[in-house]
Amino acid sequence: MAGRYYEDLEVGLFLRHEVRRTVTEWDNVQFSTMTMNPAAIHLDHDYCRTTEFGRPLVNSIFTLGLVVGLSVGDTTLGTTIGNLGWEEVRFPAPVFAGDTIRAETEVVARRPSKSRPTQGIVTFLHRGLNQRDELVCECRRLALMHRRPA
Repeated sequence: MAGRYYEDLEVGLFLRHEVRRTVTEWDNVQFSTMTMNPAAIHLDHDYCRTTEFGRPLVNSIFTLGLVVGLSVGDTTLGTTIGNLGWEEVRFPAPVFAGDTIRAETEVVARRPSKSRPTQGIVTFLHRGLNQRDELVCECRRLALMHRRPA
């Protein structure tokens, strides 16, 4: 099992995830259309030439999913029951097709579940950075985690 149990996720644990991914134009077009987001800022090159960015922006929800996804193998793969929510999601810099995204995770809080003695709640701070080490995404994710089996 690749993921970590609740007991392995001490506050202060910092992980720099090795898996990275270069975002393609197809990723952006496919994700935007699959999620019914026809915004010109994601899909219309002609329109985007008139914006301050000059080209399509990658859909921010794709960016969020990618950043969290890059973390899963080192954090929650096979050890999570489910996500309880995301807090303080921000996108301080845009992502464009051709950017390579990497992720870092820090455990910022944890507590045993009050109602589920075999589980605990962990708060992860996920950060996504591009190939220039610019922060492009940051969020707190609360996950319900399995405790180590007895």
